[in-house]
Amino acid sequence: MRRGFIFDLDGVITDTAKYHYIAWKDLGATLGITIDPVFNEQLKGISRMDSLDRILAYGGKETVYSKEEKEQLAEKKNDHYVELLQTLSPADLLPGVKEFISQAKERKIPCAIASASKNAPVILEKLGVTGYFSYIVDPDTLNRGKPDPEIFLKAAEALAVQPQEAVGFEDAQAGIDGINAAGMYAVGIVENEKLLGADQLVYRLDELAIDELLKK
Repeated sequence: MRRGFIFDLDGVITDTAKYHYIAWKDLGATLGITIDPVFNEQLKGISRMDSLDRILAYGGKETVYSKEEKEQLAEKKNDHYVELLQTLSPADLLPGVKEFISQAKERKIPCAIASASKNAPVILEKLGVTGYFSYIVDPDTLNRGKPDPEIFLKAAEALAVQPQEAVGFEDAQAGIDGINAAGMYAVGIVENEKLLGADQLVYRLDELAIDELLKK
């Protein structure tokens, strides 16, 4: 029996990928690095600093900046991203999300957010769904990013459920790999990636029969 739900944020609850892309693209332009949508797919589900490292390597500038300079660049990107987030509203919830998390709340199934985004609290507030989630993992408390299972294990612990009692929801391969490594049931939200290793694939959350999912 499953007793807890753990969600990634971007691509599962809402789609802020477009804002990340704009912010990274604009930062890249100031560094003389051109980022396209194809390369941007590599940045899904990983941390801000890991994303920056990939961009610098892509532009052949991985040794140009000090650690302090890279932190400043990442902060500059995030400031721009947060500005773009101000336009978010409940209308930006992905289709089926509100219905699914409402059903989970009715059944008293605790839910958590396991996202690499440090802006998750702001995003949930803008979307009007903060009250549906018992816990948000703080990425600053983690030693390792996805595909390491640490973030999912921390979420399960906070929900007071065993990993094998949890269902994880992800739209990126790194996230599915992390859910599998944690020993959880993996639901993949399909957009572009095939998401190898997911136990179940859907296009939107309300395709799932929640009572059946609890029996998995």
